[in-house]
Amino acid sequence: MGANPMNKLLILIVLLGLSSCSNRGIYENLRIQQRNDCLKEPPARYDECVERADKSYEEYRREREEALEEPSNGS
Repeated sequence: MGANPMNKLLILIVLLGLSSCSNRGIYENLRIQQRNDCLKEPPARYDECVERADKSYEEYRREREEALEEPSNGS
């Protein structure tokens, strides 16, 4: 009993879609999840949580590059 050809096609499409995700797309999906998680925070911490989750991809990338360029402390 072989797999249904339609199932194979669906799996192939899903795999191609996953492999074509960009870093930006992944980051944006994580931001959405972070914002959803902020709804679980107490009201006093909600605004701070949303502010952290609203960092643009460009800002995140710039901060990441700066952190990678800094010499490590403690070496």
